[in-house]
Amino acid sequence: MNPGRVDAIIERLLNVRHCRTGPDAPLNADDLYAVSQAARDIFASQPMLIEIEAPVKICGDIHGQYLDLLRIFDHCGYPPDSNYLFLGDYVDRGRQSLETIALLFAYKVRYPLNVFLLRGNHESEDINERYGFFEECIRRFDVKMYKHFSDTFAWLPVAGVVADRILCMHGGLSPSLDHLHQIKSLPRPLSRVDQSGIMCDLLWSDPDSSVRGYGDNDRGVSHVFGPDVVESFVKRHDLDLICRAHQVVEDGYEFFANRQLLTLFSAPGYCGEFDNKAGVLSVDPSLVLTIQIIDPLLDNKKRRFQPNGQFSTSNSSRIDGVSPHKRQASGSSYVYGKN
Repeated sequence: MNPGRVDAIIERLLNVRHCRTGPDAPLNADDLYAVSQAARDIFASQPMLIEIEAPVKICGDIHGQYLDLLRIFDHCGYPPDSNYLFLGDYVDRGRQSLETIALLFAYKVRYPLNVFLLRGNHESEDINERYGFFEECIRRFDVKMYKHFSDTFAWLPVAGVVADRILCMHGGLSPSLDHLHQIKSLPRPLSRVDQSGIMCDLLWSDPDSSVRGYGDNDRGVSHVFGPDVVESFVKRHDLDLICRAHQVVEDGYEFFANRQLLTLFSAPGYCGEFDNKAGVLSVDPSLVLTIQIIDPLLDNKKRRFQPNGQFSTSNSSRIDGVSPHKRQASGSSYVYGKN
């Protein structure tokens, strides 16, 4: 795809970044088809498990909150000045899924070695046809547009390894995953993901401190896994950290299993209903990790988290596994490495 055309698309998409009301960007169907196809070609040329070098910034769920995506870029830098790995769930819930995925695909096409995108559970037809993306495509374009993006989602990689030390995915671990090379052999393209197996678990599973091993997931799909699973997996594969998304967490990040697993969520003020912050993990060339926090743009009082991870109307700032003296307004830094 011609770089000049991609630059023009990016410029139009960025022109709304100073409007807090979130106007729709002037999207052209031909440009969207072209960007989606070009991104698909890149994804198809990459393995299902991609290898990424530091420095890089890692983001969790975005869910169509386009202006918040632009705020992340404002805070953390725009490509190619900053490298990014996104952990999936770009669409659904928020009102501007098309702008969100169009900009991310355009950046991927323009800077393929600076921007990396993984698949989330919402990049599947059986999910996004029910939670907003299908309806948005029909309202603004037609079913052909939805199908085109769906066909591209089917080629997205599902996991990444940063500097050989940090394993990243949208959901979590799988009882069927013994070796990382199994991820590379997962089949593509898949518009709909099976309700069990490695790929399902990479997109859907969740950590749970109350279980040992694996247990049933209240979502009705995949599993939950305990701290012992994380500790064993990290040791067996000589990793420092597992980084995933998939769950709303109050401060945009939450540690698990003695800080060997980190959950990131990057849609602040999720759905306009909660007051959660967005978290972005910055990995520098020395593998120093800095968590950058972005507050929601909300004026009215929203539901807050209880310490057990549920929502209520009371304040709670506790995050398991993070010492209060290490938490700073601008983020927190940790160094991960083998002794």
